Amino acid sequence: FREFTVSRCVFNSSELNDIEFTRSQFYNKLELFRLSSSVGKFVGYTEYGIKQADYRNSLTSYLQQMKAPREAYCQYNIGIDYQSA
Repeated sequence: FREFTVSRCVFNSSELNDIEFTRSQFYNKLELFRLSSSVGKFVGYTEYGIKQADYRNSLTSYLQQMKAPREAYCQYNIGIDYQSA
């Protein structure tokens, strides 16, 4: 059994409005739930994932903490990538 998390930044420019941060939780290659900065909350894709997404969405401070990487991680590193290119 394998459980893993994938975090990624999808972008068209270095502007914060053009950056989407997603964090997906997988179990045995099946995506259970995902946080998307464009949606602004967790979304579940399985019965278990829906329960986990609802629970995480109810924790407002945790939800805000999970949205922070868009600015702190994505925007910072994308700026470095644009300078290098």
